[in-house]
Amino acid sequence: MALTPKLITSAIWLALTATATQAAGEIYCCPDPASGRRVCADTLPDQCRGRAYRVLDSNGNVIKEVGPPLTPEQKAEQVAEAKRLKKVEEAAREQRRRDQALLDTYATRQDIDLAQEKAESDIKLAIQDANAAIVEISRKRKKFDNEAEFYKKKTLPAELAKELRALDHETKLQLELIEVKKQEFAIVRAKYEADRQRFDAINGSGAKTTRSTPASPSAPR
Repeated sequence: MALTPKLITSAIWLALTATATQAAGEIYCCPDPASGRRVCADTLPDQCRGRAYRVLDSNGNVIKEVGPPLTPEQKAEQVAEAKRLKKVEEAAREQRRRDQALLDTYATRQDIDLAQEKAESDIKLAIQDANAAIVEISRKRKKFDNEAEFYKKKTLPAELAKELRALDHETKLQLELIEVKKQEFAIVRAKYEADRQRFDAINGSGAKTTRSTPASPSAPR
């Protein structure tokens, strides 16, 4: 079959492409473990498998170095390091999220002070209400105590005994509420102080004088 100009052109193009590909091919080299001499090939030689080797271009320049396979211990260390770095990245990402939330909540340092004062005021009010409830319960109980005086040597009427137990239970609940609120007061104080310090750190405000610590809410008398 006669070659047409088109077929001749295609053949020439394929030949040139193959030559260019071969010229740009990679060469794999490593020391022969048996002789110590360098062995190279355009595909990875058997002597290089499972060993460190270099990849060179057609001009003999090193374009990549491949280390030997990792030992089980090295693989375990690599996995552990990857996990550690992942935790560090996650912690940093979470800190950035919290910092942004802090900046979205407070425009100035004074905003933090005002928020703390509001939170502490609410807690103090709740404690005052609990103390007032205890005073009222004590007043009611005194009335029933007076009635109980008539039954010192007798069995208390069921209804009277029930009322006394109910009042004692309510007093206990109010006292527990006061203790919870006192603990909450300390938590709120620590939270806003931490927010204040972080706000300063984010804004590069430097060291700031710690806000004067308000007195803890008083316990019921």
